[in-house]
Amino acid sequence: MNIASQVTETKGENTYSFDEFLAKRDRLDWYKNEPFLQKAVKKFTGSQYEQIHEKILSFSPIVSAKWNQLAERIARPEVRPYMLHFDAFNHRIDRIVRPMEVHQLEGEVFGEGLFSSKMAPWESFVKRMLTHQIGEGGVTCPLTCTHGLIALLDQFPNDEIPELYDILQHTKEGIDGEFAIGAQFMSEIQGGSDLPANLLEAVPYEKAFRLYGNKFFCSAAHADYSVVTAKISGTNKVSTFIVPAWLPGDKEKEKRNGYQINRIKWKLGTAELPTAEIQYNGALAYPIGPKDKGIAVAVGIVLTLSRLEIGIACSGFMLRAAREARLYSDFRTVFGKKVSEYPLAASKLKRIQNAAERTTAGAFKIYDLFLRLEKPLNPGIKSEQPLEVRKQLFNLRELVLLQKICATNEGAEILREAISMFAGHGVMEEFSSLPRIFRDVVVNEQWEGPRNLLLTQIYRDLQRVADWYSPVEFVSSVLGGSPQEQIKQFSEQLEDLLQRPVLGEVNEASIEAAAEWDAFCDSFFKTYQQIAVAEINQ
Repeated sequence: MNIASQVTETKGENTYSFDEFLAKRDRLDWYKNEPFLQKAVKKFTGSQYEQIHEKILSFSPIVSAKWNQLAERIARPEVRPYMLHFDAFNHRIDRIVRPMEVHQLEGEVFGEGLFSSKMAPWESFVKRMLTHQIGEGGVTCPLTCTHGLIALLDQFPNDEIPELYDILQHTKEGIDGEFAIGAQFMSEIQGGSDLPANLLEAVPYEKAFRLYGNKFFCSAAHADYSVVTAKISGTNKVSTFIVPAWLPGDKEKEKRNGYQINRIKWKLGTAELPTAEIQYNGALAYPIGPKDKGIAVAVGIVLTLSRLEIGIACSGFMLRAAREARLYSDFRTVFGKKVSEYPLAASKLKRIQNAAERTTAGAFKIYDLFLRLEKPLNPGIKSEQPLEVRKQLFNLRELVLLQKICATNEGAEILREAISMFAGHGVMEEFSSLPRIFRDVVVNEQWEGPRNLLLTQIYRDLQRVADWYSPVEFVSSVLGGSPQEQIKQFSEQLEDLLQRPVLGEVNEASIEAAAEWDAFCDSFFKTYQQIAVAEINQ
């Protein structure tokens, strides 16, 4: 071969490769390679640390590699869930068709028995935080909903309806190795988060009820059991029910329990998760909890756990974003220097890491309070507990709401900044999972109560308890460990804002007060997170 032909063959050839980065990313262990997460586990698990640490070390490689790979395959647009309404013989079956990988991932994640009485709460917590790092994947929303359904059944046992005990066993402990999946269907087209506006009707039927009407936004529509809110005929009170997807023997026949799935929603994020519109035509439903306290039951237990879990998910999202942004920035060379060697990039990486650690520390601290309080769900502001316990329950209630709105809002910002560290490659969905997780964060910010709704709830809560829990006491309790000057500043701000027209008629004064309230809540909660970081780093 002559020299001219050799030049022709190599002309324009580019030998650049991402293989070094990919090899390092694929070898990452999401627990072993997260020193701050390990410190948090050691801080909060106490005497259980060694046992839990070892179990997480065994668990982490599975979620870091196998489950992550499955989630990436599930996310491809061509395999997103779709409806098959009829079989070949014109029977209405409403089958939700999902890819093989999601069935495999679902079976393995639920097969861990994360809510079983056999698993320590902190072990479950850390495993869930790691699992959230794969993104939604079609499994983490159902996992969260199942937690709420189990808590509901645990809180309100009913010997008169043995089916409820069977459902509890199926979801919590598993039956013959199979763990059932739960969901929560509460939103209607006219109401969304406004549960008192529900119109779905529950008609008494023997010891149970039959449901008639429509639910407009039903995530995890493929679930085995769902928590559904409805109004009992002749009343104006919302009640809560457990509804099986199939009655005994009907699942194999694909004969649903008196309802039809009209269509699957097309969503911005969590696209792997089937979210549907459902029409109830006499579905058999079992009542759960006091019949005239359906909203308190649904919000106090089911939605509280979902909001709590969203905060845990945001921790996982940000930890992954920080880890992968740093790894890529240390690999990629631009204009002769690593990306991480540029001060502007380094400042972003620092902000991403700090936010990830703050959010993680806050999630651990809130969950620690959750575990230390006996039966903290659904206490209500008018709890009959001793005053000091009531104050701690109130702290938990508000911290869960603050975490939900602040972690999701900052989560979207942090994911966007992490994506920017990859430059053009950051928006290529085959290159990185961060764009998909970014969309999941944005969706998480909207459900279980959007920001404005929860900001309003926190404001009203603080006004309602002022006669037995002053703003100064609340701030001092939540920000315990913070400098006195900082506590004094937040206390004065809160006292002032509670006298301002935050919830008044729309005018310049109320708009300004509302904006200040929003900013106050964000700053207040970030201070709480910073205290949690300091406690872990002691």
